[in-house]
Amino acid sequence: MTATPTPRIILTGDRPTGRLHIGHYAGSLRRRVELQNAGTYDAIYIMIADAQALTDNADRPERIRESILEVALDYLAVGLDPELSTLLVQSALPALYQLTFFYMNLVTVARLSRNPTVKSEIQMREFGASIPVGFFTYPISQAADITAFDATTVPVGVDQLPMLEQTREIVHRFNSWYGDTLVEPEALLPEDEASRRLPGTDGQAKMSKSLGNCIYLSDSADELKQKVMNMFTDPNHLRVSDPGKVEGNPVFTYLDAFSSDADFADFLPEYENLEALKAHYERGGLGDVKVKRFLLAVLDRLLRPIRERRQAYAADPGEVMAILRRGTEKARGVTDATLERVRAAMQIEYFG
Repeated sequence: MTATPTPRIILTGDRPTGRLHIGHYAGSLRRRVELQNAGTYDAIYIMIADAQALTDNADRPERIRESILEVALDYLAVGLDPELSTLLVQSALPALYQLTFFYMNLVTVARLSRNPTVKSEIQMREFGASIPVGFFTYPISQAADITAFDATTVPVGVDQLPMLEQTREIVHRFNSWYGDTLVEPEALLPEDEASRRLPGTDGQAKMSKSLGNCIYLSDSADELKQKVMNMFTDPNHLRVSDPGKVEGNPVFTYLDAFSSDADFADFLPEYENLEALKAHYERGGLGDVKVKRFLLAVLDRLLRPIRERRQAYAADPGEVMAILRRGTEKARGVTDATLERVRAAMQIEYFG
């Protein structure tokens, strides 16, 4: 008798703290659309993680509320199809809160304190000793999200790997105590190095809304031009004749992430490909302005159709929210079923 194969399920998502930028696109959104269109997964759930966003925005709920629509518009604009991917809102799924509470008993304070991602985020937000408990337990909440959907695959950036490892630990401990109940997920990393951590336009290691160094998916053509032409490059490349550094130069990192040979054929035909452009820059004789203009053409080709689709969806915000409502209602059935299974495994289904 042939065993039934385990369904292949993806869970991924974003905190709604503003519009999404091309770092999100390179690191996750582009891959989500590819996976959705490939049809190799049985289900794809894409979560707007508003409850997690409230852990460090509890005094600004209006920011989260406004961002729900912004993130949904970005999802639809890049090509996520609600007929193929379930778009949902985290806070509307009560089962997630119960799972989080149950999982809290499986993790020690010491283990949470060692989580590199949590430590980094706490330092970046300068909480000091005033860390909100909800933020501190973020990895447990994320484990609840992932396991509630029986996700087998979680697309993440490198900086999120410690969070997924904590989920795997929780799954292992739960299953060892209560029996084989939860699915242990695997990470799916961006395929190329440049997409794994896109730097900010100012040369900072991370593109961040709070640092103001982002190119947003919704930026106008004029905003895009201004940001690209003002990008940080090699500070020692003062004259066109000077040799320039490609390593650590955000302009070339962006070209690594987004340009293709077709872009060179259309916009910069004197170079066969990116390697030829890099070689010229490194030996000298190539100015930053020329390279930036090429990057601008590449990004405009990418972002223009995304911007236009976003504007079309934004004309009917009621329908966008209806898409989220339908996806969330579908997701509620899935997460409620997982909660029932967990309660049965823990022998706390007292009333049948």
